Amino acid sequence: MPSFRTLDDLDVRGKRVLVRADLNVPMKDGKVTDATRIERSAATFADLVKAGARVVIITHFGRPKGKPNPEMSLRPLIDPISKALGGRPVAFAEDCVGPAAGAVVDGLKDGEICLLENVRFHAEEEKNDLDFAKKLAALGDVYVNDAFSTAHRAHSSTEAIARLLPAAAGRLMQAELVALAKALEKPTRPVAAVVGGAKVSTKLELLGNMVGRVDMLVIGGGMANTFLFALGTDIGKSLCEKEMADTVRQIMEKAKAANCDIVLPTDAVIAREFKEGAASEVVPVGKVPADAMILDAGPDSVKTIVAKLAGCKTLVWNGPLGAFEIRPFDEATNAVAREAAALTVAGKLLTVAGGGDTVAALAHAGVDQKFSYVSTAGGAFLEWLEGKTLPGVAALEDAAKK
Repeated sequence: MPSFRTLDDLDVRGKRVLVRADLNVPMKDGKVTDATRIERSAATFADLVKAGARVVIITHFGRPKGKPNPEMSLRPLIDPISKALGGRPVAFAEDCVGPAAGAVVDGLKDGEICLLENVRFHAEEEKNDLDFAKKLAALGDVYVNDAFSTAHRAHSSTEAIARLLPAAAGRLMQAELVALAKALEKPTRPVAAVVGGAKVSTKLELLGNMVGRVDMLVIGGGMANTFLFALGTDIGKSLCEKEMADTVRQIMEKAKAANCDIVLPTDAVIAREFKEGAASEVVPVGKVPADAMILDAGPDSVKTIVAKLAGCKTLVWNGPLGAFEIRPFDEATNAVAREAAALTVAGKLLTVAGGGDTVAALAHAGVDQKFSYVSTAGGAFLEWLEGKTLPGVAALEDAAKK
């Protein structure tokens, strides 16, 4: 369990609190189309406002390549942030450092809030430039990182600044770190993991880390085809990284040595074309015709996974079991996700999931609100699964030692 300060450890009344949030939200025609990230960060803003802090939000949007770009201004975020805070006014600074930012921050009273312009309008941000971090730090008395989704990046506003001011985790960061620690660092066993997706090559480090930490690893999606191929199974025209066969066999040997049970499909839903409503059939994995492709795990595979899950206490999920975006190849993902959700609701299973496709797949199955925790962090979540040190989290841990 990472050791870090939280908002509960801070006395913020009358202090300028710099909050690094991830408000990189979808926009169209200058308007926010999905305010989920803003709404999830609102708890931290609200708690600080209630405690009498002068809240200064730092965030990024898009990839402006280190210079101002009007199309990537954060001004459209003002109204959604205000709405998420019950209509509270939100001031806006035309820059994130210098006189423009300083004037707005200096104008704040206790319990007021402002948003600084896109931190990536300065090239120094992504270089983790210490001088730039000092300019940011000059605007605050305390630093709060509430952006786990950017914690895998060592940038000025996520890493360097945490070493310049008293630093703590915001509510969202705190919830994420607590959930992840429960899932893999000090889990209740047996622990299962579902890892799906198209390619083994993109999740090599993840798989290598997982087989040494979980008791059961369910492999799905295109990755399962590569595992089956490595075992000598004919998979027809299925998506497969044949050049990864030796690597897959090494992963399976490592899993065997660690007493990790790797679960692969025993039957599959196949089709001759990849499109909505394509004619499909279920066959054993060893009976895939040469002109067909595996697009989902079959019903017997689902029964096996569900039966094994019933004996587990913790589940980590990253990636779908099939081509869930297209019916009927969403059935295995839907069925296993719904069973995991039912076990969670019954208090029998702790479920932590994350990754872009995973969030979409669980929402598609209608269970994204029923898992114990669903991370929207993407890259940071994957690097955590890979066992890597996240610079933004490490900086908070170091700050707690001071």
